[in-house]
Amino acid sequence: MKIALIGYGKMGKMIEQIALDRGHEIVSIIDIDNQQDFDSAAFASADVAIEFTAPQAAYGNYLKAWAKGVKVVSGSTGWMKEHGDDVKAACDNGQTLFWASNFSIGVAIFSAVNRYLAKIMNEFPQYDVEMEETHHVHKLDHPSGTAITLAEEIVERLDRKESWAEETTDPKLLRVDHIRRGEVPGIHTVRYDSEADLITISHDAHSRKGFALGAVLAAEYTQQHEGLLTISDMFKF
Repeated sequence: MKIALIGYGKMGKMIEQIALDRGHEIVSIIDIDNQQDFDSAAFASADVAIEFTAPQAAYGNYLKAWAKGVKVVSGSTGWMKEHGDDVKAACDNGQTLFWASNFSIGVAIFSAVNRYLAKIMNEFPQYDVEMEETHHVHKLDHPSGTAITLAEEIVERLDRKESWAEETTDPKLLRVDHIRRGEVPGIHTVRYDSEADLITISHDAHSRKGFALGAVLAAEYTQQHEGLLTISDMFKF
């Protein structure tokens, strides 16, 4: 498969190595200093572009890739509120985007456990729930896209929570806290607390490698599929 990389930071470089190890070809690498390469024949030859950039750049990158007939796999977060409807409309009209807040196989499993536990806990109102996510100091957005996804899964299944929010004391809202320290790849924790006991589930990433492998697996999946794709399409949990 021919892959283009959009964004060439730590994640982009790790994706490149994993893609090469799996026998794929990197035909184009686009970063902030060579945006003109979106118009190159090399970029247009890609089967799939893997995009990891900043929230403010992501949607524009999708448009540039689609204009060249290139499918996109993206792990960028923060664009959904402003451009979610635009992306859905584009995918309904023939474009392809595989988007995930987190490509880790472990996080996909953790998400399935999170959904199941929330469904069980809907029957036990004595437990209040809160979340916490910890990432490296370079991550500017908060809460993380993964935390938002997990929080929305809980709210959807827990009748006593209407939505989620940061720094809230409203019992109808799921509190989501964030911590930024060191070079932590990502820790997500969900806690159900009662007077009697505490139930905790947590996912702690040791490195970015799991995310990078998942992104390449998503590209392999996207090559054969169309439309708006998600991690649940690839992992049938």
